Amino acid sequence: MRSKFITLVLLLFAIAFAVTAFFYMKAERRFTALHFPKKPTVTTTAPKTILKIQTKVSEAMAFVNKNKYNNELCFLIDLNLPSNQKRFFIYDFKKNRVSNSGLVTHGNCNETWLEGRRYGNITGCGCSSVGKYKIGYAYYGKFGLAFKLHGLEATNDRAMERYVVLHSHGCVPDTEVVNDICQSNGCPTVSPKFLKEIEPLIIGSKKPILLWILD
Repeated sequence: MRSKFITLVLLLFAIAFAVTAFFYMKAERRFTALHFPKKPTVTTTAPKTILKIQTKVSEAMAFVNKNKYNNELCFLIDLNLPSNQKRFFIYDFKKNRVSNSGLVTHGNCNETWLEGRRYGNITGCGCSSVGKYKIGYAYYGKFGLAFKLHGLEATNDRAMERYVVLHSHGCVPDTEVVNDICQSNGCPTVSPKFLKEIEPLIIGSKKPILLWILD
């Protein structure tokens, strides 16, 4: 009788362990899919991306000349690209080429993980806002060095009241990776290293610099 009891207990334990393991693995897969969806690694800037950037250059140049902005460079962010690919471009007007690029986040629209893209301009929406921005003054906030962003279009004119700023965070890698990177609450967030690279360009500019978020 005692041996049958022990056998029954062991059998029940084995079943409980198997069920627990199954649900743990299922939950782990869901967590992985939710927070770190895998994307193919992209190691070079695709020709289509360069072409899209170049189609915006003449408009960007006309804008900076008309509004007395810095006419030597501008920042272009193509949020239509996957976030594990460099999509923050520093465009050199004088040399007519992309001089540098880095990874940058997009807004999660207050979701745990936003699949695809969605944009918004309502205070508290947590989404990215497309359109042209004037990069404002530097300050130190909860994420360290940051730059104010002044939205210049109907799609982003609430950037100031939404506290949408250009800043860095350690969750953004320096180089392209396999998985999508972290998402923000609407701020274009770059890696600390990349912010250090663009900081002197902004601080040293006597005129405002154009930052244009594209879709």
